[in-house]
Amino acid sequence: MPKPLIPRTDLLRRWLSVLVRGMHLVAVIAFGAALFGAPLDHLGGVGRLAAAVTVTGVAMFALDIWRKPSHLLEVAGVGVLAKLLLVGWMMFDSAPRLTLFWIIVVWSALFSHAPATFRHARLFGSRP
Repeated sequence: MPKPLIPRTDLLRRWLSVLVRGMHLVAVIAFGAALFGAPLDHLGGVGRLAAAVTVTGVAMFALDIWRKPSHLLEVAGVGVLAKLLLVGWMMFDSAPRLTLFWIIVVWSALFSHAPATFRHARLFGSRP
């Protein structure tokens, strides 16, 4: 039996998500390296790299919401909003950057590897 065809929009969204996630990983790695003193001034320094992390993070979040609007009501969606706020804080306040960086890294690892029943638990509203 042949596999069902995947709609073009789903395929486009998936590949766009893969591309943006790859860019996000590069931005996070460069940002972390800059925080630890790597000479990355040619990339705009810590502030611009924090902005790159924020922009790619917002893009990933937007793609997740496009795919599933109820993501905003789930633990995972609220967790992403919290991370974006922390990264935004890092852009404007240099003192806690390293501490916030590690909090976000640990937070991201816990949320991405937590059971789906936790990540997709509804915080607001009820399931249809």
